Amino acid sequence: MAPQADKSKEHLNALRQTDIFYDLTGPQLEAVAALCSVVTLKKGEIVFEENSSGDELYVIADGAVDIMLNSSLVQPATGQPSQPLTVATLRRGQTFGEVALVDKGLRTASAHCASKRAHLLVIPRDRLIELCDGQPDLGYRLMRNIAADLAFKIRGTDLTIREQLFWQPRSR
Repeated sequence: MAPQADKSKEHLNALRQTDIFYDLTGPQLEAVAALCSVVTLKKGEIVFEENSSGDELYVIADGAVDIMLNSSLVQPATGQPSQPLTVATLRRGQTFGEVALVDKGLRTASAHCASKRAHLLVIPRDRLIELCDGQPDLGYRLMRNIAADLAFKIRGTDLTIREQLFWQPRSR
C-alpha cells in the first residue's frame, strides 16, 4: 500500500474511535480524514495555551493530552505562583479544541502532551465547516455529537472545579 493510503487508513481508524464522528457513514468519514494533518509531540510539549486564538480541532490518534486551567481562577490567592490545574487527561479517540469550531473564540484551557509521545490529527475549522455546509447530513450529525461531547466535558470540569473549591482541607 502507498504511504498516503496508509496515512488515510490510520486517520480513518482514529476517527472511527472518536465519539464526535459517531454515526458518520464511511464516505463521510473519508471526507473528514482527507482534511486531517498530523502533529507529533513529546511529553510536556504545548499544543496550545489558554486564552490563545485557535481554529483547529484535535483528535488524539495515540498518546495522552492534559487539559489544564490557570488555577488562580479557582483557588484562593496565596501570594505564591499558581500551578496549572489539570482538569482532564484525554487519550486515544478523544478530541479537544471543539469550542474553537463553535465560536472561533479564545481557547478556554491549555493543552499539553501528557505521554512520552502523542500523535494528534489536526482538522482546520474552515475546511471542516466547508465540508459540513456541502454535506448537511454530515454537518448535522457532527454538530449533534460535538454538542453531546461538550456537555459531557462541561459536567466533568464543573465537578473537578467543585472538588477543588469545596473539598480542600481548611486551615485553622
